[in-house]
Amino acid sequence: MKALEMLNKVKELVGVELETEKVTLAQATLKNGTVLESESFEKGSEVFIVTEDERVAVPVGSYELEDGEMILVKEEGIIDSIGKAEEEVQEKEEELTEEVEVQAEEEKEEMQYATKTELEEVKKLVEEVKDMVKAMDQKPKEEMSAIAEPPQKITHSPEIKESKVNVQTPQRQPETTYDRVLQKIANINK
Repeated sequence: MKALEMLNKVKELVGVELETEKVTLAQATLKNGTVLESESFEKGSEVFIVTEDERVAVPVGSYELEDGEMILVKEEGIIDSIGKAEEEVQEKEEELTEEVEVQAEEEKEEMQYATKTELEEVKKLVEEVKDMVKAMDQKPKEEMSAIAEPPQKITHSPEIKESKVNVQTPQRQPETTYDRVLQKIANINK
């Protein structure tokens, strides 16, 4: 008896009938030859790229099928919209024109003209700056030359002082080699 026959007999004895649902997946091919697979090519359904080994979720982007339809994927592996390529282009053009209009309005707001009071304030500020420059020109040149003179040179005069270090050995201990080395280093002659 084969394994399938035995399994079928066990099912009959137990009285269990397994209902098997076969899920058929729709396939579509992109213009570049990539095969996509989905339960149904509708908004919100999952879509995968079929490879020899496995199925991979379709990355975010827009994809054109061989029949000219566009699939837009905004979330990885989930179809956001399906439509004709021309409709997508028109939608994008409409969005771009709206953006251009918004930018034009913003530029108009930025290019406001100055009022008379603002111009008068700017003129007053310019006059104040001119007065300050004239006042600087009228200062005595002596003050300016004193400020502009470089500082006096400072010369270095080191004072030479020799300091002698006295290394003394204790009286009760005999002089060791270590003591003699220390005395030679300190330039002490006994």
